[in-house]
Amino acid sequence: MNTNPRGRNPYKWAIVCLAVLTVAGLALSIASRNGFLSGQSSPTPSRRVNTGVFTPAHSSIGEAARHFFGMRREPRQPIAYTHQLHIQKVKLSCDYCHANVATGPIATIPSITVCMDCHESVATDRPEIQRLTEYQTRGEEVPWQRVYGWTDEAHVRFNHAPHIRAKVGCETCHGDLSQMTVAQRVVEHTMGFCVNGHTQRQAPNDCMTCHY
Repeated sequence: MNTNPRGRNPYKWAIVCLAVLTVAGLALSIASRNGFLSGQSSPTPSRRVNTGVFTPAHSSIGEAARHFFGMRREPRQPIAYTHQLHIQKVKLSCDYCHANVATGPIATIPSITVCMDCHESVATDRPEIQRLTEYQTRGEEVPWQRVYGWTDEAHVRFNHAPHIRAKVGCETCHGDLSQMTVAQRVVEHTMGFCVNGHTQRQAPNDCMTCHY
């Protein structure tokens, strides 16, 4: 007689829970050994210490798991830059700020001096502009957080310039930023997404096109 009306195997769930607890324990052990739980900074790539992890590609099991499952933290920008306002009202084009998007692999983000060309006198009473001014006063660039990008082990080398020459709109890969305030990741750049885009445009789809 089946005493489990939902058909669940209690032994199966016990094994799954044990496996999860084991992985969590290992991650905490390694994190504690490397000072991640004591407030110490993580080791830099140039001074990587022996963590006990079988590969030097990741500093911890947790980082390896996040990369494997494609888990990404949402970026928290130091200043709430409003794309909608600058695109719709100010009429800035994407390449005004991302000046190298048509000439090289990296779109680039403007230096703080470009921002302050306008904001030396525009909206100076706004809290976000005052934060921007503080960065300039300290002689610092704004530490913008990356929204898109691949993990190192994906071995993808993306070049913006040929996509711009092929008339691929920025919104294709980044969403409609004219409707956003702070930029959000609304398009998942999976291999399928890229392969489908290349197929539709009859662009090369061999491995070496992106992985070289």
